[in-house]
Amino acid sequence: METLFFLIISLVAIVSAILVITCKNPINSALALIMTFFCLATYYVMLDAPFMAAVQVMVYAGAIMVLMVFTIMLLNVRVDASKKHSHKLIFGTIVGFFTLINIVVVLVKSRAALPTGPYTGDMIKNIGHTELIGREIFTNFLLPFEITSILLLVAIVGAVILAKKKI
Repeated sequence: METLFFLIISLVAIVSAILVITCKNPINSALALIMTFFCLATYYVMLDAPFMAAVQVMVYAGAIMVLMVFTIMLLNVRVDASKKHSHKLIFGTIVGFFTLINIVVVLVKSRAALPTGPYTGDMIKNIGHTELIGREIFTNFLLPFEITSILLLVAIVGAVILAKKKI
């Protein structure tokens, strides 16, 4: 039953990921990306990581997608379906095909690595996902966390500047 559920979620994730790159309307692409993010959150739930699933939904499907849709609407992106660039389509198809072949070769020749790190499965169940993630973020990964917050602040300032007609 679990395998069937995984296959259904995988099919939905693949179809929505394809829709992200094939939709002509940027808003439809953003909605398909939100569906892909929800499928990823479902994978986290299946892996017994509920905190990561909640963060996936709140941060990516919520905040980041609102920022992307806001930017799309501010930039007033217009879709011109009359201009078709067949050479770009052929080039993209060739690059995508070779990327797919490369991924399949890597997946076939690689093997799964055993989990490593200081935390065992019993320790994670006793302490909890949220506390362990918070401890790691605010001790070992504080600098990347702060750099990410600065990058998000720069993106917000950039969106405001793009929204202004006159500076």
